[in-house]
Amino acid sequence: MVDREAGPPSLPDDWPAKPELSLSLNGMGCFDWDLDSGLFHLDRVALEILDLRADEYDGTRDKLLERLPPGERSRLDAVVGEALSSGSGGYGAYFRVRRRNGTLRWTHGQGSVHRDRAGRPSRLIGIIRDATQELADSMARLELDEERRRRTSVVEGATAALAHARTVQDVIDALKESDGLEHLGASSVVMGLLDSGRIHLVAEGPTGSFVPGTRVTRVDEEYPMSEVIRTLSPRFIETTEDFAVSYPGLWPHISHLGITSAAYLPLIAQGRPIGAIGLLYGDKIGFTTEDRNLLVALVSGIAQSLQRAVLFEQEHDLAEGLQQAMLPRRIPAVEGADIAVRYRSARLGRDIGGDWYDVIPLPGGRVGAVIGDVQGHDTDAAAVMGQLRIVLRAYAAEGHTPATVMARASVFLYELDTDRFATCIYAEADLTTGVIRMVRAGHVDPMVRDTDGSCRRLPAEGGLPLGLSAEFGRLDYPVNTVELDPGQMLVLYTDGLVEMPGADLDEGMQRLSALIEDGPRDPQELADRLCAVVDERGGEDDVAVLLMHRRGAYAGRTGGRLQQHVGQNEPEALSSARHMVRAAVRAWGAQGRSDDIELVADELMTNALTHTDGDATVIVRVLSRMERRLRLEVEDRSSALPRIRDAGETGVSGRGLVLVDVLADEWGVESRGSGKCVWAEFVISSRAEAGPGTGHYSDTN
Repeated sequence: MVDREAGPPSLPDDWPAKPELSLSLNGMGCFDWDLDSGLFHLDRVALEILDLRADEYDGTRDKLLERLPPGERSRLDAVVGEALSSGSGGYGAYFRVRRRNGTLRWTHGQGSVHRDRAGRPSRLIGIIRDATQELADSMARLELDEERRRRTSVVEGATAALAHARTVQDVIDALKESDGLEHLGASSVVMGLLDSGRIHLVAEGPTGSFVPGTRVTRVDEEYPMSEVIRTLSPRFIETTEDFAVSYPGLWPHISHLGITSAAYLPLIAQGRPIGAIGLLYGDKIGFTTEDRNLLVALVSGIAQSLQRAVLFEQEHDLAEGLQQAMLPRRIPAVEGADIAVRYRSARLGRDIGGDWYDVIPLPGGRVGAVIGDVQGHDTDAAAVMGQLRIVLRAYAAEGHTPATVMARASVFLYELDTDRFATCIYAEADLTTGVIRMVRAGHVDPMVRDTDGSCRRLPAEGGLPLGLSAEFGRLDYPVNTVELDPGQMLVLYTDGLVEMPGADLDEGMQRLSALIEDGPRDPQELADRLCAVVDERGGEDDVAVLLMHRRGAYAGRTGGRLQQHVGQNEPEALSSARHMVRAAVRAWGAQGRSDDIELVADELMTNALTHTDGDATVIVRVLSRMERRLRLEVEDRSSALPRIRDAGETGVSGRGLVLVDVLADEWGVESRGSGKCVWAEFVISSRAEAGPGTGHYSDTN
C-alpha cells in the first residue's frame, strides 16, 4: 500500500502510459507499475479483464493479486522477479484470474522493463488480455493430436502386453494391468470362450456383476456375447435405455452397477469365433467412428493372443497329464518314517520335464528313495524319465546293492540310444537303525534337517550322471553310508529348487537351507512351503522334492532283526554292515557293550570273508528271555567249522576266536545245510532293567 499521508508521490511525467485505441478495440488492457512508488495503474479494459470495479481498486499490486489463486500468484511473482533481477527487457506469462462468480479465466500478461541510468528497474509497462479462447483453440489442437496418439498407443501397448501372455488368465490380466481399459475409458471387462456351442465365462466384469446362470450359456440365448458370436458383428450399446430394451433378461441384474454403455465384440481367430469380449463403461454415452475402429483393431489382437493361450493350455494339460502318469500314483506307507513328495512343473517352455521321485519297498523291511532329473524340458525327457524310473525300481526291488542299481540304470539309459543323460540319487534306508546307503550320480547334494531344526548340506561322493558313466566306462559308483537319527529328516530335491538366474549354486543351497530351517516341522507342510516358494518366484525349471522324516526308535516288523549281505571284494558292503551293527547297538540300548559287540562283529565278518571263497550274511537281532540279549550271526557257505588255535607268543593269526570267546557272553557254531553260522550273544539288560516299553523286542525267528 502507498503511504498517502506522506504527500503525493513523485511520478514520471508520462505516467500513466496512455493506451492506444487499437489495443482497447482488440480487448487488450494496459498497466503501468511504478516500482519506486508502488502505484499500479490499470486502465478500463484491464479492470474489466480482471473483473475489478474502478471504485474498489486502490491502485496497488496487492489488490490485483487478490484476484489470482495462490498458486498463480507465486508463479507470476517468480516470472516477474526473474525478469527484473536478470537484466531482461521484459516478460510474458499466462495466468488464471478468479472472477467474482468463482470461475477461472485464462489471461496473458506481457510487460516491458524500464531501468534508470544505473540499470536498476524502475518501471514496468505492459498489456493484459483475455487468453481463454486462444488456449481453448490450442488445447483442442493438442487434444486432437493427443487423442490420435493415445489411440495408437493403446493398441500398441495392449499388443505388447498380450505378446507375453501364455494363458487365458494372462490375457485377462494384461488387459486389466496394461492401462488399456483406463485409456479406453472402460471400467471393466467381461469375456467368454466358445466351446462346443457354449460360452464359458472367464472374466466376470466388475465386482458383484455376476449373474446366476450365466457361467455357461448357449449361443442361441439372448445375451450380448451370444449375439455377437452368432452374427460375428460388434454390438455397441450406447445408452442404458438401449441396454434395457435389447437385453431385458440381463439388464435387471446389472442395472445397479452404474453402467452407461457397453461394447461387445466377437473374438475371431483364423476366420472362426473363439469367444466374445465386452467392455463396460460407467461415464460414457455413445461411440464415435474412431471409438469403434479402435475397439475392432484392439479386439483382433486380443483374439490372436487368446487362441495362442487356449492352445498352450491344452498342450500344457496334455503334457502335465503325461508327466503325472509317469510319476508314482501313490507313495507306499513306510513304517518308521513320514515321507512327503512333490512335483512342480516349470513355468516356461512346455511345462514338462524329466524330474521324478520314487519310494520303493525293499526286502528285509528296507525302503529305497529316489530323486532324479532327465536332461531337457519336453515330452522326450518325460518319456525317458518314465522308462528310467521303472527300470531303476525293478533293479532295486530285486535286492541289488545301491551301486549296482545305479550302474545298471546307467547302462540301460545308454543303450536306449538317446542323447539324454540323467542325474540321480538312490538312497537305501533301514529305518530300524537309521542306516542309509546312498549313491549319487551327478546330482545336487542332499540335505539333512536335524532335530533342533538346523539344516546342513550332506556332501556325498558321487559318480557321473546316468548314461554318461556307461558311455565313458566309469560305472563304479561310491556308496556313502550315513545314519539318520530319530527326528532327523533327509531332504532330496532336483536342481530347480536351488538354481536361480544370476545366482550360483552355493547361494541357492544357502537359501534352501534357510527355508528348511524356518519352515514347518511337518514334512507335508514343509514340502508345500518349498513348492510355494518356487511358484512365487516363477521357476524356470521343474522341481521334484522327497522328504523322509525318521520317527522315534522303530524296532521293525521282525521284532528287532537286521540283515546285511556282504560280498567278496565289496568294501562298501562291509562298511555298511559295520554301520548296521553300530546303529543297532544304539537303537536297542546296548551302548554299554558297544565296543565288545563291534569288535566281535568285525572279527566274525573278517574271518568269513578271509577263510572262505563265498559271500557272508550278517544278522543282528534282539532276544527277549529272562535277560535281553543282542545276538550277532555271520553266515557263510563253507562247511569248515572254525576252532580256537594257539597263536603262540609271536603269532599274528589265530587270536580272533580267542577274542570272541573273551568278549561275548556266549558264542558258538551251527551247521546250516549249505554252510554254517557263527554266532555270539551279549547280555544288554535283564527283563527287570529293561522296564516297560521294551516287550516288542522279541525273537520271532
